[in-house]
Amino acid sequence: MIELQSVSKNFGSVQAVNELTLKVPEGELFCFLGPNGAGKTTTIKMLCGLLRPSSGTIRVAGMDIRTRAVDARRITGYIPDFPFMYDRLTATEFFEFTGDLYNVTREQVAEEVKESFQLFGLTEYRHTLVKDLSHGLRQRLIYTVTLLHRPRVLFVDEPFIGLDPHSIRLIKQVLRQKAREGVTIFLTTHILALIEDLADRVGIIMNGKLIASGSIDELMEQASLKGGRLEDIFFSLTM
Repeated sequence: MIELQSVSKNFGSVQAVNELTLKVPEGELFCFLGPNGAGKTTTIKMLCGLLRPSSGTIRVAGMDIRTRAVDARRITGYIPDFPFMYDRLTATEFFEFTGDLYNVTREQVAEEVKESFQLFGLTEYRHTLVKDLSHGLRQRLIYTVTLLHRPRVLFVDEPFIGLDPHSIRLIKQVLRQKAREGVTIFLTTHILALIEDLADRVGIIMNGKLIASGSIDELMEQASLKGGRLEDIFFSLTM
C-alpha cells in the first residue's frame, strides 16, 4: 500500500532523509520511531505530497505521488502534529466544510457527523467555535474530519501530543479499529510504551537513514537482545 524506493530529501547541504526504502502493506499499523531531527516528519510530508523527494520513488496504493498526486490524496488522510483549523467555524461547520472539500454529499455528512461526534465525545460541542475548544477536543475534531472521506491510508504525526489519558485511549481504539478494517496507518510518536501497545511493525530512523525495521521481536533480534522493552531496543540500536 505504501512503498518508498531509495527516497532522499535534501534541504540545501542538509540531507534530512537518506536512501529510504520501505514497504507498508494494506491494513498494517506501522510506527516510525527516531530522535528529534531524524527525518520522521519530512518522510510523512513526502508521503502526503507536501514535499517533493530530491530523489527516489514514492507510491501510495500503487500510485506514483509525483504523477498522480491528486488521486493519491483522495484516498489518504493526514493529521500533522499541529494541525491548522478554521477557528471561526463551529465544530459542525468545520466538519461540513471538510466534507465539501472531499465531495462528500451533505446527506452523508449529516449521517457521519452524528456518529463521529458521538464516538469522539463532541456532541455537546457541535455548535462551539473551534477557537473555543480545548486542545484535546480540537485533536478529537481533527480525527473526525480526517476520517470523514474514509481514507484507505492514514498518516499521523505525533498523535498523542498534549492529550489526556482518556483521549489517548480513545484514539488508540480508533486506530486499531481502522487497521482491522484494512486502513493502512503510518504514524510517528515518541511515546515508546504506546508504540509497543499499537504497532504491528516499527521502523527506526536515525540521521535520515532507516537502521532497523520489523516487529518488536524482530527488532530485539536485530539489537542482539534476549529480552527487554522497546526502550532497550531503541537505545541499543541508536547509541
